[in-house]
Amino acid sequence: MYKAFDQWLLPYLMRRRRPQVSGVTHVMIAVCDHFEPMHDSDQKGAVERVAEWQRRFPALINQFEDADGQHPRHTFFYPVEQYDRHLLELLADLCHRTGSEVEIHLHHENDNEAGLVAAIEQGKKDLVGHGLLSRNERGEVVYGFIHGNWALDNSHPEGKGCGIDQELGILKRTGCCADFTMPSAPHPTQTKMVNSIYYGRDTPLPKSHDRGVLMERGLTGELMGSSNHLLLVQGPLGLNWKRRKWGLMPRVENADLTGSNPPSGARLQLWRDLGVHVKGKPEWVFIKLHTHGGIPQNYETLLGEEMRDFHSSIKQAAEADPMVKFHYVSAREMVNIAHAAEQGEEGEPGEYRDFCYQKVYCG
Repeated sequence: MYKAFDQWLLPYLMRRRRPQVSGVTHVMIAVCDHFEPMHDSDQKGAVERVAEWQRRFPALINQFEDADGQHPRHTFFYPVEQYDRHLLELLADLCHRTGSEVEIHLHHENDNEAGLVAAIEQGKKDLVGHGLLSRNERGEVVYGFIHGNWALDNSHPEGKGCGIDQELGILKRTGCCADFTMPSAPHPTQTKMVNSIYYGRDTPLPKSHDRGVLMERGLTGELMGSSNHLLLVQGPLGLNWKRRKWGLMPRVENADLTGSNPPSGARLQLWRDLGVHVKGKPEWVFIKLHTHGGIPQNYETLLGEEMRDFHSSIKQAAEADPMVKFHYVSAREMVNIAHAAEQGEEGEPGEYRDFCYQKVYCG
């Protein structure tokens, strides 16, 4: 169906609204990048693309700070099936200089459990070799995940782009701390669950994450240790009535940052209004954005004036309203802060950036 409305429109219209908050609202912002510098490029061109990030990104972010004094950060979900040592050396250097991080992105087709486990384990080994990824309290390597072609848990209606019906459990058992694939609309893999942080329970059927248990303060902590429940952190999804097609129909807002739809202060307000939060902790709002920053038409936006204007709008919003605080976070930090909310922690969310998972390398 057009824009996958059959999957998500009714749940969106019937969604629970974030309760009113009397005190300070804290807004966590994470940019999760399906970072594919080798897309439509050879190795030389991919190196040039990463070099562009090395050159321009530090200068951009150093102009801005959040409520914790932290600069904007980026999470590069790198396709581990396209491992290239030189590219990862460059990317790791950028991360170590800017506080940005790398997680796992994977494209696969007609796969099986053995193939998926092998790809994930090799990807973990490769990234840890560059001082990337993170560890839990037991010292085990953990990772965030974005599925290539949106087809998490074999969710494409035609069976494309995956092949594994019980992918959620495999990811959890190999150390996945959270999946960041959704929203995928207008793609047909979009779930009925929208604007949520929740646990998807692995089942023998595909698209197990179509439904799930909302992460809830004081109630769902035991699911974090469950081998067949995977945490999913969704970005905002809704209708943007201020940006209409043909001047009539609202456009879909799926938190994608592109050259044709750059971030803006107006979109920021809509993302805040959609109110993704841990149930029982409405004063902490989570905005997970996504992009494909390895291709020129998008990184010109992400590294240029439009992103600079976006960060300026965040600064202006914070100055205009002392009851709102913004926090730039990585995907890992977003998960840590969500778990802190789940465990009933209070205070400043920035205190919980390393609550459960710590970076392998913190230099």
